[in-house]
Amino acid sequence: MKKALLLLPAALLLFAFVNPGTDITVKGSDTVLPLSTKEAETFMKKTPGASVTVVGGGSGVGITALIDGTTDICMSSRDLKMEEKLKLKEKNIKQVTIGFDALAIIVNPANKVKELTREQLEKIFTGAVTNWKEVGGDDEKIVAYSRESSSGTYEFMKEHVMAKKNYASTVLSMPATGAIVQSVSQTKGAIGYVGLAYLNKTIKPVAVSFDGKTFVLPSIKTAKDKSYPVSRPLYYIYAGSSEAKVKGFVDFVLSKDGQKHVEEVGYISVK
Repeated sequence: MKKALLLLPAALLLFAFVNPGTDITVKGSDTVLPLSTKEAETFMKKTPGASVTVVGGGSGVGITALIDGTTDICMSSRDLKMEEKLKLKEKNIKQVTIGFDALAIIVNPANKVKELTREQLEKIFTGAVTNWKEVGGDDEKIVAYSRESSSGTYEFMKEHVMAKKNYASTVLSMPATGAIVQSVSQTKGAIGYVGLAYLNKTIKPVAVSFDGKTFVLPSIKTAKDKSYPVSRPLYYIYAGSSEAKVKGFVDFVLSKDGQKHVEEVGYISVK
């Protein structure tokens, strides 16, 4: 027994030497969260001794953590802002596209509205339209849900769908994408927006048109052929000094097996 105990520290040292830098923290975008969770689970099974911790909170939260040095990898559903790039300049940032997403507009399944134009969406989320009868629905108050301002999806929606106009003060901010799904599923007059991977039978996606003529539903197929007008890249962002530490995990995510997970979760692979 004593001999076994004496050998234990040496075994631990050998294990640490064989598996250096495998305690990785991944933080940020709720959109990327379900994908990173699945990637981490598979990577840890394939890599004895590896530890990958994945935490959501929003792209802005992940970027702040990267600036502060409290995460190894930032998950982001938007590009870096100029002020963020300046703060990260000395870190020799690496930005890798790991997949693509279609931003789905969702309503309650009881809502008879099946399609909306970009202009109608802008008016709903800026507060110019407040009743579903104004856009072809029932006489029902619109209850709009949004992510918090730290979310990359919040930023993407504002820039690409709302023509950079501000959200109405009546729009309800939710701390996570899952909370939007739950709220819309329980409220007849609700509308919200989520990443493609969050679609399920408790909510209904609506077809979107940017030209007022062609309405397209969000799906992997329509995002791939670019017929769906609201799609975006998903990123991993990390400091150059962390590259040796995170390379194995990032390479796995970009590998054939890793990219299979991208489409299994409900996003579009980069290959």
